[in-house]
Amino acid sequence: MSRDRIELQPAWLLLQKPYRETSELLEVLTPAHGRVGLVARGMRGAKAKQRGVIAMFRPLLLSWLEKGDLGTVTAVEAGGPEIVLGGERLFYGWYLNELLLKLLGRHDPHPALHADYGHALHGLTGSAPAAEAALRIFEKRALEQLGYGLPLDEPLDADAHYRYTPERGFELRAQGARGAMAGRSLIALRDETLADRATLDDARRLLRTALEPLVPHASLRTPQLLRDMRAFKAAQQPVAPPVPNPPAMPVDGQG
Repeated sequence: MSRDRIELQPAWLLLQKPYRETSELLEVLTPAHGRVGLVARGMRGAKAKQRGVIAMFRPLLLSWLEKGDLGTVTAVEAGGPEIVLGGERLFYGWYLNELLLKLLGRHDPHPALHADYGHALHGLTGSAPAAEAALRIFEKRALEQLGYGLPLDEPLDADAHYRYTPERGFELRAQGARGAMAGRSLIALRDETLADRATLDDARRLLRTALEPLVPHASLRTPQLLRDMRAFKAAQQPVAPPVPNPPAMPVDGQG
């Protein structure tokens, strides 16, 4: 079988795990080759030079020999500074990686998705609403790139409410009906101008429904890990002592 040599391909690391004695198995996202599985030999050795370069949320330039389903890394360079995510934002980044690993097969390129992923990571470093909006916009764009785009170009009334199903699309519903989402929220998602709590909540519910046939939410580990982390932090909060009653005061200024 012939080997193809790929040189300095932009890549994002989605997954890294031990492989045999001293190697690592990498799953990366590239613009021209899609998701690619690679073996990085000697990554866990004491003198491994690549260990400090290969990291999640850092743009990479990878070279590899491609043979069959797994390639072999031959060179790696940093393509830019690491995007530092902390706290819950780290879980958001892990969620993006897990979602892509479940949505994409290997060697199925979607160049725009590689760029959208980078934009989403940068969005995660903003305010809390901006980070959540970055997740929703990435989910929407991923569906579009894979041929499952939402019918958001249909005429939508900002003052109406709609229910969405993958089989029937958007249907008018009364405000407060089960599954009803505000038309203004759908327009904000279409225009990628999500900002307030109501539009973010509607977008989250809509995109979970749209993704469910492709990636069942129950199969995702990262959201559960985030819930567990939040529960743990809440359990560590000290209980506030009861507020004491004010001291008795003399009546009419008499002691």
